[in-house]
Parts: sequence; structure tokens; C-alpha cells
Amino acid sequence: MTSDIPARPELGNIIVGVDGSPFATTAALWAAAEADRRGGPLHLVHAADLDRRGRFCTAETLEAVREAGRDLLSNTAKAVHERFPQLSVTTELSRQEPFAGLRAAAGKRGTIVLGNRGHGGFASLMLGSVSLGVAARAKVPVIVVRGESDRPEAGSVTAAVQGPSDLGWLLLAAAEADARKAPLRLVSVWNLLLHAGRVANMLHDLDEVAQQRVHEVKALADRVREAYPDLIVGHHVETGTSTSGTLVEASAHTDLLVMGREGGALGGWPSLGRVAHTLLHHSHCPVEVIPPAFVERDEEV
Repeated sequence: MTSDIPARPELGNIIVGVDGSPFATTAALWAAAEADRRGGPLHLVHAADLDRRGRFCTAETLEAVREAGRDLLSNTAKAVHERFPQLSVTTELSRQEPFAGLRAAAGKRGTIVLGNRGHGGFASLMLGSVSLGVAARAKVPVIVVRGESDRPEAGSVTAAVQGPSDLGWLLLAAAEADARKAPLRLVSVWNLLLHAGRVANMLHDLDEVAQQRVHEVKALADRVREAYPDLIVGHHVETGTSTSGTLVEASAHTDLLVMGREGGALGGWPSLGRVAHTLLHHSHCPVEVIPPAFVERDEEV
């Protein structure tokens, strides 16, 4: 007889992309703290894009790129060890371009961490380029580290939820909160502008539809409590006219904002939804984006 209690997902190992920029160093140190909380290793990856460079660069130039990459990885590992001396840290100088290198390093279970800007081996690692591309296309969770590095901890994790189908990735958000020994707060934005036309056509009362969202979010919170009975789980439905704006404001009062990726295909490639895109540009804290494929693999196991 199977239990109705949701299974607790396991948090994977942390893979962080480094390129020598201050943003990547901040991301590496944040990732080290995350790996330490998860009780796993930290894997530093520098994607030197040697395969592509080899088509037009001299052997001397390629060797200089390799040497610079090795120094970068060594210096980043040293900075991590100074802060987390007991943490297991491995390094990898990848020949591939950033997305392919990170995807290979993460495998099927890893979590990719990136800074919100960068340069060097992760060429054009600016939001709108590689970071957004990885967050949109990866089949594993991606965390983009945003916000001030010296910002005081808020002591909470926030999940941006919409409805019952969010339970799969929401349990990963619960695992993040559990690892931090911090409360999990479910926030759902009931956007009046998005629902007004549909509500008018169906002759439903606005309050009735809003209450339905409240019941759905409460049910999600109850399901999380079943899996994590010791975790403090709060839930709130915010009424407003800007889902993105409300979540950006919420990000100022939490340590990690987690959301599922819902964007469809654009030009044959997966894409981020508008809300995720806005948060990755404007959030006050790191943002974790979890793809549907990752959750679906968990459900198949």
C-alpha cells in the first residue's frame, strides 16, 4: 500500500560557473555555502570554449587560455577553502562553451549556480545572454545569484506558486528551506488584470475566484507540511496588477526565491516566462528556476 505523503526530494550537488569576474566570485562563495548546507561537494567549472577557439587561435594562444583558466580555478578554490576549509572542492577546465560545459558537469541531478554578470571564459555571461540561456534551457535547477553579497540574511525561503501543478518543484523549495532550518513561505499573486476578462465572461464573482486561489495555495502548503512536518510553512495570496512587481518586492525579504520554469518554446528553443525573466534581472536575492523536466524525472523514479 503506497503512502499519500509526498516523497522528499534529494538536493543535488552544486556546480558553479566561474570566470574571474567579481560576480562569479560572489556566486562561487554563495554556492560554497549552499554546498555546505547540503552536505555535498562543490564543483567549480570554467568553460574555456577551447573547441571553438581551436578553429582560429594559435597553439600558443590556446595554451595561454588553458593556463589562465587553471589559475582562475585554483584561485577560486583557494578563496572558497579560506571560507569553508572542510568543504570538498573539485575543479574542471572545460573545453566546451558555457552551456554545454555546465550541462555536462551537472549531469541529471546537479544544481547549476551562476553569477548575474561575468566575462572571460564565460564570454558574454551577462543577463540576456548565457545566464538567461542556461536558466531557460537547462534540465536541472539553475540558481542565479543576485542581490548584495553583504545583505543580512532574512532567514526564509520563498516559493512563487500558482496552483496544484506546482507541488513537484515546490517540494524542492521545501528541501532548500529544510537545509537552511528556515521557514518556507508560499506566495501567489492573483493578478486582477489577467483574470478580469475571463471572470466577466464566466459571470463569476471576483472574490469567489480569488478565494479559490487561496484554497489551492493552502492545499499546497498542507501537502508540503505532510512531507516536512517539522518545517514552518506559511502561505499568502497577494492581489495586485503586477505579478513580477509583487515578487520582486517579496525578494527583498527572503534569502532565496524559488519558482518553476513555465516558458514555452521560442524559435525551437525553450524560453523563460516573463515573470522569471523579470526576476532574474531585478530580484533582490538569488533566484532558483526549476524546469518541468527535472520534476517529471523525479516522478518517474
